[in-house]
Amino acid sequence: MYQTTVKAQNHSYPVYIGENLRHRTGEYLSKSYSSILIITDETVAPYYLQDVEKSLSQETVFTHVIPAGEQAKSIDTFYQLHTKAIEFGLDRQSLIIALGGGVVGDVAGFAAATFMRGIDFIQMPTTILAHDSSVGGKVAINHEHGKNLIGNFYAPVAVIYDVQTLHTLSDNEIRSGYAELLKEALLADRKLYQSLIMNQLSSLTSQELADKLVRGINIKAGIVEIDERESGIRKCLNLGHTLGHALESILGYGYRTHGELVAIGLLFAFRVSEKTFSMELPYEQLYTWLKSNGYPLNLPYIEPEQILTKMKKDKKTLRSTIQMVLLEDVAKPSLKEISDILLLDYLDDFLEELAQRNQ
Repeated sequence: MYQTTVKAQNHSYPVYIGENLRHRTGEYLSKSYSSILIITDETVAPYYLQDVEKSLSQETVFTHVIPAGEQAKSIDTFYQLHTKAIEFGLDRQSLIIALGGGVVGDVAGFAAATFMRGIDFIQMPTTILAHDSSVGGKVAINHEHGKNLIGNFYAPVAVIYDVQTLHTLSDNEIRSGYAELLKEALLADRKLYQSLIMNQLSSLTSQELADKLVRGINIKAGIVEIDERESGIRKCLNLGHTLGHALESILGYGYRTHGELVAIGLLFAFRVSEKTFSMELPYEQLYTWLKSNGYPLNLPYIEPEQILTKMKKDKKTLRSTIQMVLLEDVAKPSLKEISDILLLDYLDDFLEELAQRNQ
């Protein structure tokens, strides 16, 4: 088992990464709780909910299963979780465990952050993508006008990452999570990026993936410790997300996975970076790797003006001017304001390029 610590503003919390951790969940509780509510989704519950329940047999445990998918990050699910917490009699000495991917972690974490003005919660990620969302303390739900617009900064008391749960992931979920690993490497570690891009997803062993997840978590943790509330360098973690989030909102949450659209966002960030800094990034290498590993790089036709409107809903937008995370080089991120006129030109060129290459 690997263990690291993330230093949050109000408290530090451990991150445990290893195999079979779900069978020993009780060992990782830092204190006794009056009751525990495990929140998971319809996909994860049949595989792992019973294991976690059994590991907490000495505790008062309740469970609640929400629908799977990005659509569950809604105000309705959030209200439902509060209703269940009240019905189960949770109090300020209770604990919420978020067992699942990023959606479960976000909505369950936001419920924990707001129930009785905040109770403890633990992240138990079951996807590759959730290695990113489970660390850093950002919890949220979506609004119909934009992703993660309603939320809070609220750190868990622990992250328990049983990598055995990754064996049941679908191919598109593996692609989704790996895109976030690529993002972290592009921000801070050229060697990790080269290592990631040299592997085919179908040939990755569990140990190779675990090693890469540890490195990705450490990159994320290092950035979060410097800027927990996203006032500076943490904004760079949104590399690829300005376009990715806009596409999610336009196409509908669940049309494609978050990471698959972030992958397209990474390609767009490469192109804008090249034009902004008059340099060349390994665009063709990244595009070829994404294509060969099954990432869907085709898009239905969308008016650039519609995408621009959604991009303006991004949390990094200041005074109606879009800020994009760009790269001056691999492992050298930069936050730049881009005018609407330029962005429309860049979007038009990029969408045309994608359409031509995916005919």
